[in-house]
Amino acid sequence: MFASPWQLLIVLALFLLLFGGRGRISSIMGDLGKGINSFKKGVKEDIEEAKDAAEDAIDVTPKKKDDNA
Repeated sequence: MFASPWQLLIVLALFLLLFGGRGRISSIMGDLGKGINSFKKGVKEDIEEAKDAAEDAIDVTPKKKDDNA
């Protein structure tokens, strides 16, 4: 019923890896959040640049011919 020393050592190592030190889970999640925010900011800037370029574009659509002429 008791766990072997190897099993206890593995569980202890996983516990220390996840919750030990300076809070690795929180730092990993913080880095993930920063990455997501940076990605969203980059996508938003690309969309705004595309809109600006579309507004500055010159209309080269040919004019329709009048049927009465």
